[in-house]
Amino acid sequence: MKKQGHKNIFIFIAGSTPQVITETVYSLAVKKPPVYPDEIYIITTEKGMRIVNDALIKKGLLQKLIDEYRLPAITLQEDSFVIPKDASGSLLDDIRDSNENEIMGDLISSFIREKAKDTSAALHCSIAGGRKTMSFYLGSALQLFGRPWDKLYHILVTPEFENHPDFFYKPKEERMLEGVGANGRSPLLNTKDAQIHLAELPFIRLKDKLSLQGKGFRELVAEGQKEIDIATIQPELRINLSKRTVSIGDKTIKFMPVHLMIYTSYLRQKLNRCKFPERQYCLDCTECFPSLLEIATKPALEEMAKDYIKMCPSKVDILLNKYKEGLSIEVIRQAISKIKKAFNNELADETLSVCYSITTSLRGYSNTRHGIRAEKGKIRIE
Repeated sequence: MKKQGHKNIFIFIAGSTPQVITETVYSLAVKKPPVYPDEIYIITTEKGMRIVNDALIKKGLLQKLIDEYRLPAITLQEDSFVIPKDASGSLLDDIRDSNENEIMGDLISSFIREKAKDTSAALHCSIAGGRKTMSFYLGSALQLFGRPWDKLYHILVTPEFENHPDFFYKPKEERMLEGVGANGRSPLLNTKDAQIHLAELPFIRLKDKLSLQGKGFRELVAEGQKEIDIATIQPELRINLSKRTVSIGDKTIKFMPVHLMIYTSYLRQKLNRCKFPERQYCLDCTECFPSLLEIATKPALEEMAKDYIKMCPSKVDILLNKYKEGLSIEVIRQAISKIKKAFNNELADETLSVCYSITTSLRGYSNTRHGIRAEKGKIRIE
């Protein structure tokens, strides 16, 4: 949870229109309650940095806004500008091709990911400036890493004032600006007629719902899509104990009673020992996976025998007498191997096979933790 007394981090996409920065700062300052930046970052190119620096710093337009509306001090420093570099380490002057576009996407996603690690900070992100692809990357990065308290904005300005070279915010005292109209005429514009609307954009927050290890934007998207597909498109897994079968979609596999007993035991671990029942999807969570030592005990076998009796009612005593102290680790390992082989042969789909086989989460001989990665909501035991 975000702590009280948090800091507000303003993050802008900027190109040749630095007005979007002051317009956003102005809009957040005059809203109720006001929001003031503790830190400002501008994601841009080297060319964009020169334009922003010239307008907001050299011409003093940012300071004019601060003075006129008595805002807390806002400082733009060298590290306030976030600029991608090419393969040679040179700052990108512009985004001209697909390679430079991808470099910018990677930079934006990694920057938002890093800033979102600070739970005491709220991110206020504006997509109003820069190239359209930059805005897309920022919005997408916030979907992947944004928290409930992070915000995404766009600025809407009265058309006559939008991108006007002399309009950076609505001044307290009205001023006349020279406009550019049709047929080359230049009608005068009164700033009292200008409207600046701050639009807060809703977005789907996927942080904590996906486990993303990728570095580049393209890799993150592919990884996230795979996890979503696995979670939502997985066929239902049905266990029929009396028939000794496992059905996955339209595939039905018959198992030896002991193997199905062990497999069902791992499924029940997932259903009954979930540490995060409030989560709709398991994704890569393995907290319910037991160690082999936990499965290789007498109490564990006695619990498994409740399923075994439904498959072989007359042989349950034989099973318990044969393994009086519980199943051995070697028996469990052999069963896991044969179950995996059966899924590989029958499913002919490596992604599905990994989901439904018994896999490991922590290696080590007797303390190896095993479990089934299938979504708990897809499991049915009959």
